[in-house]
Amino acid sequence: EDALLDTLRHAHHAEVFRTLVRDVEGLITVEQVADDLSALADATLDCVLRWAWPRLRQHHRETPNFAVIAYGKLGGKELGYGSDLDVVFLYDDADEASPEDRDRAQEVYGHFVRKLITWLTLRTAAGELFDIDTALRPNGNSGLLVSSINSFERYQVGRGGNTAWTWEHQALTRARFCAGSPALAARFEAVRRQVLAAPRDPASLKREVVEMRDKVRRARPVRDGLYDVKHSPGGMMDAEFAVQALVLSQSAHHPALLDNAGNIALLQRASLLGLLPPGVGEAAANAYRELRRAQHGARLDEKPTQFEPESMAKEHDAVQALWQAVFG
Repeated sequence: EDALLDTLRHAHHAEVFRTLVRDVEGLITVEQVADDLSALADATLDCVLRWAWPRLRQHHRETPNFAVIAYGKLGGKELGYGSDLDVVFLYDDADEASPEDRDRAQEVYGHFVRKLITWLTLRTAAGELFDIDTALRPNGNSGLLVSSINSFERYQVGRGGNTAWTWEHQALTRARFCAGSPALAARFEAVRRQVLAAPRDPASLKREVVEMRDKVRRARPVRDGLYDVKHSPGGMMDAEFAVQALVLSQSAHHPALLDNAGNIALLQRASLLGLLPPGVGEAAANAYRELRRAQHGARLDEKPTQFEPESMAKEHDAVQALWQAVFG
């Protein structure tokens, strides 16, 4: 196993280095860098799944009916160098005949996930692959490491006493299948679309999204006199929260917003659908692109992602106009 994993680590690091060289030489855009790194992460996860299952001491079926769901930067295909992977693990063994068999499936998949996380995060002389964050799973860090698709659906759609919060539905706007069983990919996407298109009270939704944004802002304060491209008012996170609110409030009437197409494309779609004042969506999309570029360049140069406000005034104002249009 050690030699196998070191081979994978070396191959992964070589691909990242190839992307980095093209990036530094200006041969690819920030979006292409993120696409390349996200595709590489998907392929690496799929490879680890296929290697780990037959090496599990006990497994109850030849092929696991199992999926890795990407959230956050990986889900939105906005991965950067050294980004954590936000993931949720799902399985579907509804074909198991008895409750005892289904309980065993939960146990086996739990062992499988722990093995996957160990393989992905273990640091050796060949380095490591990724840091893994599973906090977005149902019930967060107090929940099971892996959930059946049926329990995931019940949690997300609000059947029973244990249901998802609005911020979890916000996170779902950027979620996508990235590795595992194709059958589960279709099932997950159906659940995702059902949840995002559910009717919501617009006023309550906006209030909850703004409250969550305020909570995040308090947790990530920015030094006075500086503009942080991600965390400051008028930064990337404001744009992301505005897009999430648009998706959750408008998808029932505008299914084009259900696609996990990325923040820039969704802003452009919202603009074309007339959901934003003329020019606001396109300006915010352009601002978001520039903010990502500034963030990427700063990290590449190992510099802070905080700038003099005047240098980013245009982008700040465009995102603020978007925020005002969505939340009032």
